[in-house]
Formats: sequence, C-alpha cells, structure tokens
Amino acid sequence: MCTSIVEIIGAEGAGKGDGGWFKLTNAVVSYDHPHHALLEEAIAIDFVNAAFGPGARAAVELTLRSAKALSEALARAIAAAEMEETARLRRL
Repeated sequence: MCTSIVEIIGAEGAGKGDGGWFKLTNAVVSYDHPHHALLEEAIAIDFVNAAFGPGARAAVELTLRSAKALSEALARAIAAAEMEETARLRRL
C-alpha cells in the first residue's frame, strides 16, 4: 500500500553520488515501499540537487527502528553542537 507520506525541506550541504560530491538543495523524507532494502515499508531519506538531475542523489532506506535511533542521535548531536557554538561565541 502506498502511504503518500512525504516531507520535503530545503537543505544546505553536500552529498556524494555516482558522479562525486554535489551541492544539496533539498532533503526528502518518505515512508513507503523501498527500492532496494528488503523491507515491506521503509523510511527513505534522499539528499538531492534537482538542478543536476537524478544522478545528484544520496539515499538511504531504513527500518522504523533505525530511523528513530538516527533521529535521536541527530537530536543529541545537534544539542551538543549548539552548546559548542554558544561557548565559541562567548570566547570571542
């Protein structure tokens, strides 16, 4: 069953695809049938630059459990990075 669950955000950074590194413009997060993972449904995360065509794509397909663990790890890393940035600004 297709879920139609899709979130698209602007993204700044770089991704590595078949042609090497490329500038990111968007991140797409969806929950649907995976293309490669041997799962019934998966959280798919695609980092893309639409201007460069389909080759400018870095993708992962995760189980819900793995996606939740990744989300929690991102939240912890972001919180630590924000503390580091605040401390750095105080030293200036």
